Amino acid sequence: MPRLLAPLLLALLPTLAQAEDLIRVYNWNDYIAPQVLKDFEQHTGIRVDYRTFSSAEELEQALAGGEPIDVAVPSHNALPRLISSGRLQPLDFKLLPNRKHLDKQLLSKVAASDPNNRHAVPYLWGAVGLAVNTPQAEKAFGGPLPQSWSLLFDPEQSARLSQCGVSLLDAPDETLAVLLNYQGRSLARSAPSRLKRSGDLLAALRPNLRYIDSQRYIADLNAGKLCVAMAWVGDALNAAAAGQPVNFMVPQEGSVLFIDNLVIPASAHRADLAHRFIDYLLQPQIAARITSETLYPSGNADARQYLDEALRNQPGLYPDKDTKRRLFPLEALPEKLGVTRDQVWAAFRAGK
Repeated sequence: MPRLLAPLLLALLPTLAQAEDLIRVYNWNDYIAPQVLKDFEQHTGIRVDYRTFSSAEELEQALAGGEPIDVAVPSHNALPRLISSGRLQPLDFKLLPNRKHLDKQLLSKVAASDPNNRHAVPYLWGAVGLAVNTPQAEKAFGGPLPQSWSLLFDPEQSARLSQCGVSLLDAPDETLAVLLNYQGRSLARSAPSRLKRSGDLLAALRPNLRYIDSQRYIADLNAGKLCVAMAWVGDALNAAAAGQPVNFMVPQEGSVLFIDNLVIPASAHRADLAHRFIDYLLQPQIAARITSETLYPSGNADARQYLDEALRNQPGLYPDKDTKRRLFPLEALPEKLGVTRDQVWAAFRAGK
């Protein structure tokens, strides 16, 4: 009998493998609590093939290539383009009972990019700012630092800081938005010629930058190898939690607000399981665990009550009223301007 069964079992192996409950999740690096993934797998029996990306461009390429992705995490300003190109599936709200816990203000902001919130669920959000290792930066700068983007965008100031390490996010929308805002303008309402002039300014800053990267800087901040870095809030707070004298600054000129969202791509093989995964993350206790691990504020309004009091009140995690007034959401760019942005950023990244 065993010898008769063996060929049959071997023949069935591919079918059995295909029958496995499996979802593929694409998320930003350092953007979930690993134990949450393990607990989800143990609780549901669904295996998670979890992959990360470090730039919006990487995710866009994966979605454009039709990779079988069940859950992805794009920022809100990418939603109009993804929806209009048919790359996202509408959500089935009946399968997301924990959606009731979401922050209504964030839902309203996302609705500007996703009408009626049909395709996206706010996950984590926050501000872009400057992560400053104050002792190192003040020593290199020669005194107290201005609360300004001039630390980065003024060539003379960034040159003084270059000796202790300055880095920039590989994030064209965020970088160009804060640069143009610093100049008193708006990225989404700028002419292509204005955007090209901003590219010239960035090129002048290039010799003062150690690198342009959205992943490497995290470890370097934590190790005290950078004194000023354009940063997402959670990465700056994690450096402080690692023992570095790093402060997160939203400069006086203001900065961008980002809202990252859970979506189900059109290429998803298991949209049913994707809904289960999203709804699991929408539980307030689970959302609080993710915020505690990543140090990014949650899109779940009811998660805050499950945070430790010290974390709930930590400066920088949830912006105060004054900081909120200085934040503006990223906007989707017109197609023509998006082409210019890509050209400007490619030249800047290549050092041309």
